[in-house]
Amino acid sequence: MSGVLANVDLRTQLAGHNRLELLLFRLDSKQLFGINVFKVQEVIQCPPLTQVPDSHPVVRGITNMRGRTITVMDLGKAIGGTGIAVPADKFVVVTEYNQHVQGFLVDGVDRIVNMNWGDILPPPKGIGNDNYLTAVTRVDGELVEIIDVEKVLSEVVGWADEVSQEFVQQSAGDEDEYQPVVLVADDSSVARNQIKRTLDQLGIECVLAKDGRQALDQLTQWADDGQSIALHDRLFMVISDIEMPEMDGYTFTTEVRKDSRLSELHILLHTSLSGVFNRAMVEKVGANDFIAKFQPDVLAKTVLERLRHWRSARAA
Repeated sequence: MSGVLANVDLRTQLAGHNRLELLLFRLDSKQLFGINVFKVQEVIQCPPLTQVPDSHPVVRGITNMRGRTITVMDLGKAIGGTGIAVPADKFVVVTEYNQHVQGFLVDGVDRIVNMNWGDILPPPKGIGNDNYLTAVTRVDGELVEIIDVEKVLSEVVGWADEVSQEFVQQSAGDEDEYQPVVLVADDSSVARNQIKRTLDQLGIECVLAKDGRQALDQLTQWADDGQSIALHDRLFMVISDIEMPEMDGYTFTTEVRKDSRLSELHILLHTSLSGVFNRAMVEKVGANDFIAKFQPDVLAKTVLERLRHWRSARAA
C-alpha cells in the first residue's frame, strides 16, 4: 500500500504542471510513436496468440495474461501500415483505454521520456481528416507521432453512442430563457463527435475546442468581451479531456481556477485514463468531477444532474 501511495504522490506532481511521460515505440517502419505512460500497464514480449475466426483484420489474436483474456491488435496495420509479419519476436504494449484492457503489437520499444504538454503540438494542417494523429512532438530532434488510439478502437471495437430513452425523455420539454451551452475540449475528433452526439440527443448546444489552450482562449475571450450571457446565463459546464496538446486538462482546470471571472465554472474531466491516480489529480487541480470515457448514459446522467443543479441555483 505504501508503494501505491508513493506512486500516486509521484504522478500527481505532474498534475497542473502541464507535463506527461511518453513511452516511445516503433511500428513497422522507422517512424517513432508515443503513448502516455498513464495508459500503459506493461510491455511484454509477444506471447503465443490464438486467432479468432471472423475477427477484425487488425486483430492478431487473443492471449491469456494473469487470468484474463486480452485482444492483441496490430497497431501499425490499424493506422494504414503493412503490419508486422512475424509477431513472435516483437512486443505487446498492454494498455487501458475507456475501461478496457487491450494489447497493441509494436515492432520495438524505445524508452520513456518526460515532456511538457506545451511541446506536444496539434498535427500539421493540410494532412486531412482521415489521419490517425492527435499530436506530434520532437525528441532529440526526431519527429514523434502520437496516435489517436480512440479512433483506432472505435473502428476496431466500436463504441455505442446512443443515449437511453430514459435520459432523452428527462431532457425533453425543459425550457429556459437561454439555451444552455457546454464547452467541450478534446483533441480526438472521434471523442468530440461522441460527446456532441450525446449532447445533441439531450437537446443541449455545445461549443467545441481541440485542446485546453483553445478552450481557455475561448473562455477568456468571452470574459474579455463582457459576454456574461455566455459565461453565466448559458454556459453551465465544461467537459474537458485530460490528454491534449499544448495544454492538458489538468493545467486547463488550474488556469481556469486562477481567473476570478471563470473560477466558479463547473469542470468535468472526461478521460480515457481510468487508472488509480485520477481522483487524486482531480482534487489537486480543483476539477468538480471526472468520468471515464466513453459511456453515453453515464455522460448524459452527469450532464443532466449538473443542468438541474444549475437551473435550481439560478432560480433561487
